[in-house]
Amino acid sequence: MLSKSNISFLQSLQQKKFRREHGLFLVEGFKSVSEFVNSAYQVQAVYYTAAMAPKMLNLSQKINSLEISSAIIEKISALKTPADVVATVSIPQWPALVHATLNKKFSIVLDGIQDPGNMGTIIRTADWFGIKNIICSEDCVEVYNPKVVQATMGSLSRVNVQYANLQDMLSKTKLPVYGALLDGENIYNTNFGTEGLIVMGNEGNGLTEKVKALVTKAITIPRGGEAESLNVAIATAIFCSEISRNNLK
Repeated sequence: MLSKSNISFLQSLQQKKFRREHGLFLVEGFKSVSEFVNSAYQVQAVYYTAAMAPKMLNLSQKINSLEISSAIIEKISALKTPADVVATVSIPQWPALVHATLNKKFSIVLDGIQDPGNMGTIIRTADWFGIKNIICSEDCVEVYNPKVVQATMGSLSRVNVQYANLQDMLSKTKLPVYGALLDGENIYNTNFGTEGLIVMGNEGNGLTEKVKALVTKAITIPRGGEAESLNVAIATAIFCSEISRNNLK
């Protein structure tokens, strides 16, 4: 049984300031929790209901786990429909970004992404296409936000997400910088080569002027209908798909 103070502690991890203070975030759902257990992340504790007890045998016995009631799961969950398993996971301390580690591959760069669902979907998309690195501007939504973590469906355990000053980072890179813009080259005619940074902008405003100035090649997804804009997560998926297609030729 969890004490009231432990319940309050777990509830506090729904807030960014307490996640930062304690260096922990929440992961919910057996599939997502098992992905983190089998990753380089450190899972501190797992809480589960009686209904999940048989499945818990499939997790590492080295993980600190505790059976609790459904009522308590509802209290500590950040979801409208709580899962039967909740884990606390340590926030990794990423080393300073080393530009050489981005060579000979593609990485995604996010400029001001605010919606947790979009962020989570982009991480999941990157995982699908084998893209291991995402670099976010400092004003992007926090990747350990419960809504972001849930939207990644476990993919966060396999994708490195770091935050950086994009103007500083992009000004120092020697890689091609492909920016998603309305007035660029048709994506379906673009030769992406074998490495580069794919820069996607804010949901409403696109790329900031400072970041836009550092783009070396503007790329456009041609519009065939009347929609004013394309969702950034969908646009990112199209870029990833096209890069993958180019490199499978």
